[in-house]
Amino acid sequence: SPDYFDASKAGAVNSTLALRQPGSSLKPFTYALAFERDYTPATMILDVRTSFMTKEGNAYVPKNYDLAYHGPVLAREALGSSFNLPAVKVLDHVGVEPLAELTSQLGITTFAGADRYGLSLTLGGGEVRLLELTTAYAALAAGGRRVEPLAISYVADSQGNVLRRWAGGPSGQVISPQVA
Repeated sequence: SPDYFDASKAGAVNSTLALRQPGSSLKPFTYALAFERDYTPATMILDVRTSFMTKEGNAYVPKNYDLAYHGPVLAREALGSSFNLPAVKVLDHVGVEPLAELTSQLGITTFAGADRYGLSLTLGGGEVRLLELTTAYAALAAGGRRVEPLAISYVADSQGNVLRRWAGGPSGQVISPQVA
């Protein structure tokens, strides 16, 4: 917020816990889901104008940030270049609900009721908390194992006696190490 201490200027907003649209930051999880199934980084995806039907019966025609189509691209190139249309095609292939389930396993709690979302979810069409998104990304760095956020490692009294200790680090495997 412009001024944390001024409520008239939307003060006291904790940006790590506020809901925000994440933009393209969900694309790696969409591709990870596809790589866990049947895609490889060398899978070819056609980055050509494509119209998808929404649940409401409307046409959804995603565009790339550069407003260009790039023809046949490899999944690795599409992800590395953050192309929107191939990411939407990949999500159409793997499904919105499985993506919501994967991100839930990685620590993102805001996609419950996946039927509320459409194919734009991979482009940031849902809201997440920054802390939960960084938790999900930490799993990629931890070889696919979920990592619980840890803000306090121990509490000690004035004499230095540890009253309570918390352990952090990776836990259960969510994504294969090869995909992560």
